[in-house]
Amino acid sequence: MEHILTDKAPAAIGPYSQAIVAGDFLYASGQIPINPANGEIEAITIAEQTDRVCRNIGEILSAAGTDYEHVVKTTCFLAEMDDFAAFNAVYEKYFVGKPARSCVAVKKLPRNVLCEVEVIAYLGQ
Repeated sequence: MEHILTDKAPAAIGPYSQAIVAGDFLYASGQIPINPANGEIEAITIAEQTDRVCRNIGEILSAAGTDYEHVVKTTCFLAEMDDFAAFNAVYEKYFVGKPARSCVAVKKLPRNVLCEVEVIAYLGQ
């Protein structure tokens, strides 16, 4: 197994890795809309937060030598299911390959953010 770490995405805020490569797959931990430059949550709306989350995911994918096109599964967590359409409007700009996905509303997310996304990407041929 290989641990993926980049300073272009938020550092882990607990005892976990940004991502792990195991075999032909990358398993990325859930990303929330933290600006990696200062550790702050600056985005306010669901659209802004989703964009920040997707950019953070992109940096982790890049650090592992891959990209959004190789993502095979996402799990999306929303603080409010009423944000589903606005979340999707941003999400679909990044995940154009339409990976398999689960999307659920949860009671509360870390640092009271509006969304979190984790991904699995295929690294093989």
